[in-house]
Amino acid sequence: MNEADLARMTPQERAKLVRALAALDTPAPVHSVPYETAQRRRRVLIAAAVLGTLGLLVWIVVLALTLPRAYRAGGWRVTWIGFDVGLVIVLALTAWAAWRRRQILILCLLVLATLLFCDAWFDTTLDWHTRGFTASVTLAVLVELPVAIMAIIAARRLLRLTMGRLEHFSLDGERGVVPPFWKVPLFGDESIGYRHVLAHPKAPESQRQETFGRQ
Repeated sequence: MNEADLARMTPQERAKLVRALAALDTPAPVHSVPYETAQRRRRVLIAAAVLGTLGLLVWIVVLALTLPRAYRAGGWRVTWIGFDVGLVIVLALTAWAAWRRRQILILCLLVLATLLFCDAWFDTTLDWHTRGFTASVTLAVLVELPVAIMAIIAARRLLRLTMGRLEHFSLDGERGVVPPFWKVPLFGDESIGYRHVLAHPKAPESQRQETFGRQ
């Protein structure tokens, strides 16, 4: 096969050829999980999520019927200081991940957005009918909610970029030890064999789907 033969191939055929060549040098996954085990874990996770959803809905109804309208909390200072400490830690981790261009930035952005939404909710609801309500609403509208929304948009953009580059990185023929998630660089900064990180367990022949490195 020479360059003329390659030029006559379609882009899909060339991509399939490169994946087949890269698969010859792809080491076996270090932590492979049998297909049946992976499917069983997925079913358990789905069942647990459904049961948790139903149980929480029932618990919400119980709380709505039994909770008093006013309640004096004993650990008010510890609760809010602890929450803000956690928020500071997540902010620092987000800044570090963005500075170091690590894939874990996506997770940090999602956690940050969740905490900011919670902060805005508790600030406004717990200050209801108090002198601090106006300040809480202003802070939520001008700072907490916009930053949370921007964090979600940034995480979504990075995820879409990741999905858009999977095909490109699946053609990489490099070999090496899969790094921990917090050490994985963002796409576009380094060329690394992401097919090792994103590889799926091998399914039975009758259920096998197309995976990176083979079709």
